[in-house]
Amino acid sequence: MTMVVAATAFGLMAFAAKIASAHISGSEVALIRMLMGLLPCVVVPRYRRAALEFHRLDLILYRGIFGGIAVTLYFLAIEHTTAGMATLLNYTAPIWSGLFSIAFIDERFSPRVLFPLPIALIGIFLVVRSGTIGFGMWQIAGLLSAVSSGAAVTAMRAARRTESSWSVYASFCVFGALINLPLALRSWKTPDSREWAALLATAFFAMIAQLLLTFSLRWVDAMTVGVISQLAVLISMFLGAAFLGERIAGIAAVGSVLTIAGVVGVTYVTSIHKLAAAADEVVPEV
Repeated sequence: MTMVVAATAFGLMAFAAKIASAHISGSEVALIRMLMGLLPCVVVPRYRRAALEFHRLDLILYRGIFGGIAVTLYFLAIEHTTAGMATLLNYTAPIWSGLFSIAFIDERFSPRVLFPLPIALIGIFLVVRSGTIGFGMWQIAGLLSAVSSGAAVTAMRAARRTESSWSVYASFCVFGALINLPLALRSWKTPDSREWAALLATAFFAMIAQLLLTFSLRWVDAMTVGVISQLAVLISMFLGAAFLGERIAGIAAVGSVLTIAGVVGVTYVTSIHKLAAAADEVVPEV
């Protein structure tokens, strides 16, 4: 249930961010979202103490830096494409986090992943190709946001073995704000009342979603997280089509189905393989 709420909040965040970025830059939206996200750590002493307590500074830095880059690219993709396309591309992150987990935290590779992975990649190709400018820079930005997010999630999974939710969350907001600051200042526009409402909604849904996701990673298996997270893609696509007139072309719809199916398949195969590997490592009692 926690992950369902988190995924729903992520989808609502993307929709609110698209509304906010109608007249202000995606980097400005991301900066304000990060600064507002830090408010609980600033005003609540208990949360502030928890955010400042950590054991693995390297993992906290990796999570913050890669997470900040991912949000910057994601919000720029939302600004220049559609909320649905940007979210779909960003939510291919489980593919990249799986690859990074194999490379950096010694998780084993299952050959069975070679079946769903090409399906996801074909789906990504169709979605990106369906854009009005084809393989444009903002579609590529959305895809690179997923790569960065995959690195951040890998660091976050490792960090949650020893670190609190608040320290991991605070590092994400701090570095996200620092990375977006120069870009936001370069094109700064003072938001009007409607834009402030959208910005507040973006920050609120993002805070709820990020905290619930960080909490869930300690208790929910990767397969469940990866599958339920795709709900955010469907929500952002539906809201964009229903309220913002974001048309979903036939080739994009097919690509979306293939991408989601491939990501779910990759998550399923890698999770089952991890469970089997963990069982093999258990020494039976004699």
